[in-house]
Amino acid sequence: MAEKLIGAAVFGQSGGPTSVINASAYGVIKTALDAPEITKVYGMAHGVAGLLKEELFDLDQEDVEELKYLLNTPSSELGSCRYKIREESELKRIHEVLVKYNIRYFFYNGGNDSMDTCTKINDYLIKVGYDCRVIGVPKTIDNDLYGTDHCPGFGSAAKYIATSVAEVHKDAYVYDTGAITIIEIMGRNAGWLTGASALAELSDAPPDLIYLPEMPFDLDKFLSEVEDVYKKKNKCLVTISEGAQYADGSFVSHAKTSTTDGFGHAQLGGTAATLANIVNKKLGVKVRGIELSLLQRCAAHLASQTDIDEAELAGKSAVEYAISGGTGKMVAFTREEENGKYKCGITYQPLSICANTEKKIPREWINDNGTYVTKEFIDYVLPLIQGENTRKLENGLPRFAKLKKIKV
Repeated sequence: MAEKLIGAAVFGQSGGPTSVINASAYGVIKTALDAPEITKVYGMAHGVAGLLKEELFDLDQEDVEELKYLLNTPSSELGSCRYKIREESELKRIHEVLVKYNIRYFFYNGGNDSMDTCTKINDYLIKVGYDCRVIGVPKTIDNDLYGTDHCPGFGSAAKYIATSVAEVHKDAYVYDTGAITIIEIMGRNAGWLTGASALAELSDAPPDLIYLPEMPFDLDKFLSEVEDVYKKKNKCLVTISEGAQYADGSFVSHAKTSTTDGFGHAQLGGTAATLANIVNKKLGVKVRGIELSLLQRCAAHLASQTDIDEAELAGKSAVEYAISGGTGKMVAFTREEENGKYKCGITYQPLSICANTEKKIPREWINDNGTYVTKEFIDYVLPLIQGENTRKLENGLPRFAKLKKIKV
């Protein structure tokens, strides 16, 4: 049994938000507030960028009943950032803030880059001999975080995408005139979200072709495949990842001239519009390009209850593990079975193997032609989109959390 560690806790959110990241926040905050070992709970204003500026919220002053609304509030309620720690002076500054507030528990909610931040902070605190337990809480709609079966946020985004593609399919087929529709879906180097569009087949409204970043994009092959479907059906519905790349690594979109985030990643977008223009010139038919964009990560009205519950569990487990003595780890999900049904299990992975490593779709889950996913992929995603969320409405609109966010 680890020695009891008494002190304050700090929690931050980082990277792109999701429709359930605040459910993880609730799991962390509520569990920390209830823990006798934790004397105070702080929130970082805009993640580690706020911590460096000593901008902290006093979460002890929040109303417990109001905090429950975090379970159905999209985006990152405490504010997010895309900040990469590059200098040891920044780690020294973080250490100073932790010491000043006697913070002994550090929880950071994010994806690959956020786990890199956790790793650097954890290693530095060990180096200087400061006893603080550092735990990463997983988050990313891209589902590309290594070391976990799946990520909080992915199930809800997958549900939104499958639903939207099915609805677009119904609309695209309403006229007897020819038309081609190209839907662009988020995903830089991993196609989990784009692959999720295949779930629309369970509503009898699937895409005809799916293009993932795991497979090198060939424009001539793409045009031929679209034309073949169009000739047979007088319609063609395509879903493609924003990160679709040619064999030489260049993006199909105009990413080379795009801006980049704090980690140097190109801000993608424009794949559907680019291809719609090319297809229109090639085939001379009506083509519509649709970019789902931010809707994929903030559509809390379609959040999977399974995803909400698991996101909360990830936050709760992080605090419980830290109190028990755990540190230097990320909460991770395992896929288990109970009475023949899917069940989410919890394990803990070293931060070092989760940081900066992308998990991609296995090649065997993509068809031979590289234009669709297999049944194994469908079976993997389907349990994660189950359950309708129990959000509260006011005036017919969602009731979101209204936190005081009192600065320290």
